[in-house]
Amino acid sequence: MPEPTADVTQLLRAWAHGDDSALEALVPLVEGELRRLARCYMGRERKDHTLQATALVNEAFVRLVDARDIRWQDRAHFLGVTARLMRRVLVDHARARGYQKRGGGAVAVPLDEGMAVSPPPDVDVVALNAALDALSEVDARKGRVVELRFFGGLTVEETAEVLQTSTDTVKRDWRIAKLWLLRELDGARAHGV
Repeated sequence: MPEPTADVTQLLRAWAHGDDSALEALVPLVEGELRRLARCYMGRERKDHTLQATALVNEAFVRLVDARDIRWQDRAHFLGVTARLMRRVLVDHARARGYQKRGGGAVAVPLDEGMAVSPPPDVDVVALNAALDALSEVDARKGRVVELRFFGGLTVEETAEVLQTSTDTVKRDWRIAKLWLLRELDGARAHGV
């Protein structure tokens, strides 16, 4: 029996080449992973958030269907793309609700290794997204590391697989990126942004 990872890769490629039944077969294989990603995202949102993890997964799938022309490499690539889509859904949702216009409720975002176990509540997703976009302009790989680790809830090893780099590089990028983002977020708060 082929490994599920191989199945996911084959189904992604078949779907990209027009096989709609491949998407139907893919969903049960990745649904658990997508729900885990969504729970990580939603665990960092404010308690009264109107979007639920299931709705986040569904919206990500809707956007994935629109992104059919992606040249899927493997399961790790799929998780990386999905993590980015979920981030965009949450940012779009926050912007649509005018969250930032009402002060945003900005709080310190402690980016530490324990986040996957105990995520901080009420993260200002819009402010973090702006800081992450700025980081990505300076160093795209560090931005992807934060996106995958913080937003996607991926481990160091999973992040290294997605980025096709070493775990040591991911750890180093993660450490530097955390400091950079904290400086940016502290500066934004100091200036009342």
